[in-house]
Amino acid sequence: MKFGVAAFRSYSRTDTLVHSEEHFMQPASQTISKSRLWTGRIISTILVLFLLFDAIAKLLRLAPVLQAFDQLGWSRNLAIPLGIVLLTCTLLYMIPYTSALGALLLTAYLGGAVATHLRAGQAFYFPIVFGILLWVGLVLRNDRLRILPPLQG
Repeated sequence: MKFGVAAFRSYSRTDTLVHSEEHFMQPASQTISKSRLWTGRIISTILVLFLLFDAIAKLLRLAPVLQAFDQLGWSRNLAIPLGIVLLTCTLLYMIPYTSALGALLLTAYLGGAVATHLRAGQAFYFPIVFGILLWVGLVLRNDRLRILPPLQG
């Protein structure tokens, strides 16, 4: 019986593993049409611009942001930490290699926004629509994400 690195090497030589890696690592550009790719890029760009504006407004502690924090019951001291979190998640979403991680983290961030708006008795649908568009834009520009269970067909 093999242990450690030798066991890993013998396991990694199996046909099934190599075949699945080859299939997964195919470039997404081979299967995505130009119109689909550009639609995804446009949706993602619009969302990124909005998120960057929101993050920068929080970091600068602009008056409308602080007023919104007061209305929602958040401490004004949280504007900068939330701005940093939003900016970090948005930057991860912008980088193609980390875009899925960024989308996942932004989905969590938007989930917090939904909970905040529900608690404050305000309309909560905007963060939900925003989160859906976030993933639509990503899936349209990255064909490898079509392996996700809800998108298989």
